[in-house]
Amino acid sequence: MKAVIKLLGIGLLLLSLQGCALFSAAGLSTQGQPIKQVTPPLTSATTNLLDHSVWDDLLQKHVTEAGWVNYEGFQQDIVYLNGYLDLLSENAPKKEWPVQELLAYYINLYNAHTVKLIVDNYPTQSIKDLNGPWTRGIVPIGKRNLSLGGIENGILRKMNEPRIHFAINCASISCPKLLNRAYTATKIEEQLDLVTRAFINGPKNELSENNPKLSSIFNWYAKDFTIDGKQDVIGYINLYSKTKIASESPIEYLEYDWNLNKQ
Repeated sequence: MKAVIKLLGIGLLLLSLQGCALFSAAGLSTQGQPIKQVTPPLTSATTNLLDHSVWDDLLQKHVTEAGWVNYEGFQQDIVYLNGYLDLLSENAPKKEWPVQELLAYYINLYNAHTVKLIVDNYPTQSIKDLNGPWTRGIVPIGKRNLSLGGIENGILRKMNEPRIHFAINCASISCPKLLNRAYTATKIEEQLDLVTRAFINGPKNELSENNPKLSSIFNWYAKDFTIDGKQDVIGYINLYSKTKIASESPIEYLEYDWNLNKQ
């Protein structure tokens, strides 16, 4: 009997450890990274602590205004891309950084490493064809290796700023476009407002008063879109949309196109 209890105990311990690993892979923890919650209204900072100009130059060179990406061009400039990623790795975020700097850092980190992931596996038809694109620890920050899913779910989503969903890009056609400028602390409010309005009013949603068809992003992350602390997808969209949706309208979600957002 004692042997059975011992085996059960070991089994439960293993399940617990496996569960922790799965939570970590899914990005449900901060992975030791500093985060701060946005207290609305967010305002842009007066100074930048980190220089994102290399990433800014690469984006202007290889990404169109519409967000289409020239991955072959990034391949040719891989030295500069790697140099920028090294800069991020060597300048891990600190607790004393203002929330604007943290937002800019983590958004750029996610987007630049997503581009690097595609470039390293190019040509590919879809990011989903790759091995564990969001769960593998492919993002070195200091002595830690983060996953893309960890950056999104364990860090950015915990910062109380739902507009991050329209700033990070998953290299797919149905994703919000990859902005062809680097995010910076001194422009973060204006940039988040810009990409949110562009996505909500753009072709990846079909807005109407009584029959809205929305991006699946609003389904997957519905609890992030709140009004006065309560989940309200339609109310949140109406803050930015040109076409207002009736509050009781049924929502249909559009099929997500995971094909690569290449030029």
